[in-house]
Amino acid sequence: MSDSPADLLITGCTVLVHDEQERIDFESDAAIVVRDGLIESVTSAADVAAVGGLAAVEHIDARGQLALPGLINCHTHAPMVALRGLAEDLPTEEWFNDVVWPVESNLTEKDVELGARLACAEMIRAGVTCFADHYFSMDTVAAVVAECGIRAHLGEAYFSSQGPQGREKSLEFALRHRGAADGRITTALAPHAPYTVTDVDLAATAELALEHGLPVHLHAAENRDQTDTSLTRHGLTPIQVLDRTGLLATDLLIAHGTGIIDRDLPVLERASGRVAVATAPRGYLKFGWPDTTPIRALRAIGIPVGLATDGAASNNSLDVWESMALTSLVQKSSEGDPRWLTSRQALHHATLQSARAVGLGDSIGSLAPGRRADIILVDLTGPHTQPVHDLAATLVHSARSADVRTTIVDGHVLMRDRELLTLDVPSVVRELGERLPALVDRSHGRRIQEYDT
Repeated sequence: MSDSPADLLITGCTVLVHDEQERIDFESDAAIVVRDGLIESVTSAADVAAVGGLAAVEHIDARGQLALPGLINCHTHAPMVALRGLAEDLPTEEWFNDVVWPVESNLTEKDVELGARLACAEMIRAGVTCFADHYFSMDTVAAVVAECGIRAHLGEAYFSSQGPQGREKSLEFALRHRGAADGRITTALAPHAPYTVTDVDLAATAELALEHGLPVHLHAAENRDQTDTSLTRHGLTPIQVLDRTGLLATDLLIAHGTGIIDRDLPVLERASGRVAVATAPRGYLKFGWPDTTPIRALRAIGIPVGLATDGAASNNSLDVWESMALTSLVQKSSEGDPRWLTSRQALHHATLQSARAVGLGDSIGSLAPGRRADIILVDLTGPHTQPVHDLAATLVHSARSADVRTTIVDGHVLMRDRELLTLDVPSVVRELGERLPALVDRSHGRRIQEYDT
């Protein structure tokens, strides 16, 4: 250890760690030393005490708490919290065409800013330290991210109906903000989906991604209906469309993938190491989709699957903690096998696999020397988490996001003992409430896009 004071010292906690085979393990009575935004060491509290204690600018006594890598929301539309609960109990087509896309035609940069502020507050309180966002007016979201201290992987979404300007704007955003906010912002090109973006635009996006070293984040094979329609119209599945247009040769994050079928697996396997999938099961249940993301089949071919919430307009929540529990339960049901997905497997998806999905597998997703200090402290003393027979199961199936006490990103404390330090929620809620009547007005009859898969 260095003789100079550490920036942050966390002592007395139990730490979730990964062994050399990436298996989940726990070290009790541990200490985490943070310096210059990085984890310098994960050691024992006894070792720290043996040298007379370690000087630190900030010390957190975390006795009775569990330290985890910060959770990662691998696919969301953060500003859509402003539409939470607006379009309920509707089939997908009506949800888009009758409510969401008409309302989104009203969006202003101020609406996006307020939505992003509220979303970041919600995620920080739920232990999310990084999110992958795919939306509009993303300059505004980037500014909110820089201000509030969270980490984000951002892409400016576009449709082919916008003409070449949509794709160009997505590229300009990605290049302008790559590495911003002291490196906390990474960027991607963000075509909406194969059913709203032409093959020509998808191919052009793939070329731009390879030319500029940018990843791509899009929706594809969201549900089985989209796959069936694509087969009828093009003779190809959405995944095969991505292959034909060159996107599977890029670093690609696919949102949802519940429509991935057996014929897609060999195609995806050839792209193993470049492609990841984000799963957000709560929304699939709400829409009544018959399938879920085929995690078992994807993992068998080396495709990492990260956890996500989607936007709060469809999911009502940005709670990745809930996504972790639902992923485990839905996978057990869909596979008809209680041995899959285990709690430890779910924690692996929530940590290292989610980090890989957003292209940050070398810097976040585990608590180890050299990793960014994205850390959450969880209180497991509540009656709903006691007694603890299996710590992994307690985390996945008993703990809740409200049990997160402290959220740290790059060594900076963003929430301490449930108090947000970088965002003023009451003022955001007040101002957003004043803007809602204009935002949700659909009397104009416009919509930004047509859902017709």
